[in-house]
Amino acid sequence: MVRQALHAVTLVVPDYDAAIAFYVGDLGFRLLDDIDLGGGKRWVRVAPPGDDSGSLLLARAVGPEQEGAIGHQTGGRVGFFLSTDDFARDHAAMQARGVIFEEAPRHEVYGTVAVWNDPFGNRWDLVEFTRS
Repeated sequence: MVRQALHAVTLVVPDYDAAIAFYVGDLGFRLLDDIDLGGGKRWVRVAPPGDDSGSLLLARAVGPEQEGAIGHQTGGRVGFFLSTDDFARDHAAMQARGVIFEEAPRHEVYGTVAVWNDPFGNRWDLVEFTRS
């Protein structure tokens, strides 16, 4: 039997420490790795609390092409989805920490959802699924 899992998705950011401050400090993600690779490069991985099934690899942009991708990695679409077991709790906590939501929560056939932005311009869904 084959067993595979999505380990990490790269998120291009302007600065490692600013990204850690937001994801770990403001959102409460866990810092899984922060390894110096030399030459100003680091292997920085973060994950939401309570789940080890996937993570974000925070990659500092190098050069104009990568810098231009910050906040636009998914062509303006929501590209990241933070699922929760309690939408109201996490929505209120995120707002209290200054996270900017683009819209009021809405109810879809799959659950409750609202789009929010990280400080780097990436669009996320906070979603509580009501069905699989």
